[in-house]
Amino acid sequence: MSDSQSPRLPRNVRIANVGLDLLADSINRQGRDVVTVDWRIPAAGDEQTIDALERLMGRHAARIDTANAEVFRRLDTASPKLTGVARALDVVPRMTDRTILYPGPALEWSEFCDPLRRSVRATVMSEGWARDRDEAEKVVASGGVTLDSANHHATVLPMATAIGPSASVFLVGFDDYTAYSPINQGPGKTAWFGVDEPEAVEHLVWLGEVAAPILGAAISSAGPIDVFAMATQGLQMGDDLHMRTQATGNLLLRHLFGDLVETSDSHLAEFARFWTANHLFFLNIAMAASKATTTWAEEVPDSSVVIAMARNGTTFGIRVAGAGDDWFIAPAPLVQHAMYHSGYGPETSAPDIGDSAVLELIGLGGPAAAGAPAVAAFVGGTMADARAVTDQMAHISVSRSSRFTIPTLDNVGTPVGIDIRKVVELQITPSVNTGILHRADGIGQVGAGVAVAPMDVFREALLALDSRLQEGR
Repeated sequence: MSDSQSPRLPRNVRIANVGLDLLADSINRQGRDVVTVDWRIPAAGDEQTIDALERLMGRHAARIDTANAEVFRRLDTASPKLTGVARALDVVPRMTDRTILYPGPALEWSEFCDPLRRSVRATVMSEGWARDRDEAEKVVASGGVTLDSANHHATVLPMATAIGPSASVFLVGFDDYTAYSPINQGPGKTAWFGVDEPEAVEHLVWLGEVAAPILGAAISSAGPIDVFAMATQGLQMGDDLHMRTQATGNLLLRHLFGDLVETSDSHLAEFARFWTANHLFFLNIAMAASKATTTWAEEVPDSSVVIAMARNGTTFGIRVAGAGDDWFIAPAPLVQHAMYHSGYGPETSAPDIGDSAVLELIGLGGPAAAGAPAVAAFVGGTMADARAVTDQMAHISVSRSSRFTIPTLDNVGTPVGIDIRKVVELQITPSVNTGILHRADGIGQVGAGVAVAPMDVFREALLALDSRLQEGR
């Protein structure tokens, strides 16, 4: 072969790397261009799951996609309003005068984590059913109260919150869909942080006797308040509406300010100090609005979209639209991406807890991380790290919100509608912005961070959906 016929290698090489990053790193060190394709084996290579995915993304895809489009429409267009404050016994469905509700999937008392046990004991004492912690423990252990998941009563509770019949709750909803959540207890030694000291019990009583009448009167006077319209403004001001709600809470305070100052209640100044020190005041309102929205969406059959995601410090559970009351449950995870108060760390922390992950289902919290500087500190420290959280949520969601937008990303909508098919195929589970409670000492919050949902619950939900469609149900 002559020199003119000899093959010539290209001088400018551009490489696409599929798989391990090791090869790409080596090429980068040699100063060459390389693009890494983020590819992974679908469903981690599990044959049963891959077979189910082939059916759910093949022969059943049109049916599921149609259902998902309707679920997304409901999640994206519902317009819940805050209309008032009332006693739980008077408004919460199937609430009795001896019921205590708690967050997450249903659980036996013996399985309750320490922070939630303490919160339940504080609630028992605040109801007047026991004089101290030991007596409260006996009342619950002997069956003197009925314990049930708040989710079964159109109610959502953040962190380790527990409520009894005399608790005051926000009423938030639209049409025939109303959901409930109590007044946020605020910082310090409070029951929702797993504290059952007298100070926490007294605060629960104060919320019902002092805060509730003032708030209820102001909200009734102001008229129905569009929760998501206010949340939309808050997102433009740096909130994610889960870990940070200060801006939206301030908007609500401004909206109610005239009605508040007109009250003749002698405790107004005391209430004002409570609200202005409570940076998560709006959290519970946003949760109730999200619960009312997902309740509407869950009626759509044949969907693969998650409409409930909750934790109780022991288990983590999800529910899927159209699947009835079935929960898919795994052990509650620890919060992986976290910042701790001085002297605390993973070894002192309770597992993930609370119903607040309902926010992630409608485009708030983790999906909105890219626009919340406060969240960035917990996921790496930069806004690029926060954007990565939002981008991951986009990979596993049906579409993007038409109302919740991220100003730092040219007002692109936040991801909405977690699709279990995408979660399982890509092996990416939702990120949940959350606080962290002490595991056992009853000292309250010891940090905050971003929890990653366990994969097992999504795989189980996927296989159940496949089974239902296979059987024609």
